[in-house]
Amino acid sequence: MAFWLNIAFGRRLGLGSAYVAVAASLMAAVLAVLVFCTLPPGGAAYELVPWITINGHPITVGVMVDSLTVMMLLVVTVVGTLIQIYSIGYMAGDVRFSRYFAYISLFMASMLALVLADNLLMLYIFWEGVGLCSCLLVAFWYEKPAAAAAGVKAFVTTRVGDTGLLVGILILLASGHSLRFADMGGLPGSDVLMAVAALLIFLGAMGKSAQFPLHVWLPDAMEGPTSVSALIHAATMVAAGVYLVARSYVLFTAHPLALETVAVIGAISAVMAASIACTANDIKKVLAYSTVSQLGLMMLALGAGGYAAGTFHLMTHAFFKALLFLGAGSVIHAVHTQDIREMGGLIHKMKVTGITFIIGALALAGIMPFAGFWSKDEIFIALWQGGDPVLFGAAVLTSFLTAFYMARVIFLTFLGTSRSKAHAHESPSVMTFPLVVLAVFAAGLGFIGSPWCHGAFQNFITGADEEVHFNLGMIAFSTALSLGGIGLAYLLIVKGVKLPGSDGPGRAWFIRLVANKYYIDEIYEVLLIQPFHRLCGALMRFDITRVDGAVNGVAASAAALARFVRRLQTGRVENYLLMQAGGALLLLLIILGKLCRIF
Repeated sequence: MAFWLNIAFGRRLGLGSAYVAVAASLMAAVLAVLVFCTLPPGGAAYELVPWITINGHPITVGVMVDSLTVMMLLVVTVVGTLIQIYSIGYMAGDVRFSRYFAYISLFMASMLALVLADNLLMLYIFWEGVGLCSCLLVAFWYEKPAAAAAGVKAFVTTRVGDTGLLVGILILLASGHSLRFADMGGLPGSDVLMAVAALLIFLGAMGKSAQFPLHVWLPDAMEGPTSVSALIHAATMVAAGVYLVARSYVLFTAHPLALETVAVIGAISAVMAASIACTANDIKKVLAYSTVSQLGLMMLALGAGGYAAGTFHLMTHAFFKALLFLGAGSVIHAVHTQDIREMGGLIHKMKVTGITFIIGALALAGIMPFAGFWSKDEIFIALWQGGDPVLFGAAVLTSFLTAFYMARVIFLTFLGTSRSKAHAHESPSVMTFPLVVLAVFAAGLGFIGSPWCHGAFQNFITGADEEVHFNLGMIAFSTALSLGGIGLAYLLIVKGVKLPGSDGPGRAWFIRLVANKYYIDEIYEVLLIQPFHRLCGALMRFDITRVDGAVNGVAASAAALARFVRRLQTGRVENYLLMQAGGALLLLLIILGKLCRIF
């Protein structure tokens, strides 16, 4: 409703268009809380409207409400509402102010409908709606070539994954299976075929959640407004991929190959993106690669059997990553640059932004007792119990690098002396209020999954009733790991210490490799984009010379015949009489020839 009101009357409403969007989002948040309070044990599914029947299976428009749904509803509505409030200040004065809030409302509606869908086909419809809205918002400032290109890149890259998701759905339909999530347990049919379907569904999740090798669109998506980046990275698009794997988890657990693939891709994405974030100097791109890395950790946890750990980190990450992006937006709003090398000392002029950003960074780095510490520890425990040292090592390295690059951002942006030429100032209260609220969540939300709350989140999300205990060894290990990353950043950034061999040619080569994002974009350019352009050029030439040539040749022949016939139409009577006489003479000769043959 907010989308239609703002599309139809947004220009007339002016600032009121923001109030319409915020009111709708706030109402959705209230309803989400009511659903949480009235959720029956085990959840419920409601078939609302019969739709179509495919291969003997009726498809209905319905909703599925269980603990996973409720968790996502609360995350999307609460975080989305705070981001929209922030946007009132951040987008003030923009010529397309009302259109922005229309797109945001459609984005929220698509994500909420995706979460509520009770079957894969309905999820896919709103999945595409989320993709469309992300393209519209990433390319919101389309007059900038970089923004327009980023929107196209996001749309095309995620379409690769979405194609896999669609084919996976079609395989399930062709095999005579129900698409309802409630019926996914114990699907009949070929194990190989079902494993392929699960892998294709995961391909869709890889595209949306920017997992290797389909991660290349997410850093470029930073060309959009920072508030959009916060929404995409925290509560909507990239969360949809992890949600899809969690929602289809029964299908994945039934096929170990698919589950192992989820874990391996998650591990690669987590380590690769974290290493790139260590070399990035654009504050938004540091956070963008951080998102890819943290989503990789969630996938890694799910792939290793840590369903509760993966979904717990999905929830906590939404709040502190939204806080970090909005804090980055506040910094950019003040100093008019995104390069952390041109900042410094901002904590003195932007106390609210600085303190809340540091809280979000500590949560992301996994420092006790902030939210990220508890969810990261759950992932460590799940991986340790899984018994795979490589996957556990990937999570450990990711955690260390995360603490390092977030400490690097803090030291270069908020501490030390100012290197900015701009006169930094604190953002208006409409922007700082959401920062404070999100900081409270980033600081305290993790306790609901801690032993102090008896693992309330884990029991809620799994429906179990198990006691959660402190693992002091893991707590000490993860804390030392995070502090080690922060300490290394302090030595390198603040103290200027050079590591042994840090100036060697081997290190320079490795730094270039990481700083250039492992040349994955360049590889795509050589292996995919340029050959595709050459193929399109060849097809265009074939179309012009052969297809158009044939069609144009027929037209040219008709035109030539018309020109010849036109010469016979002179308009002079004597010419016509001469032609008649000639024709009569020719006819007479033909008749005489026939008669001669007869006689």
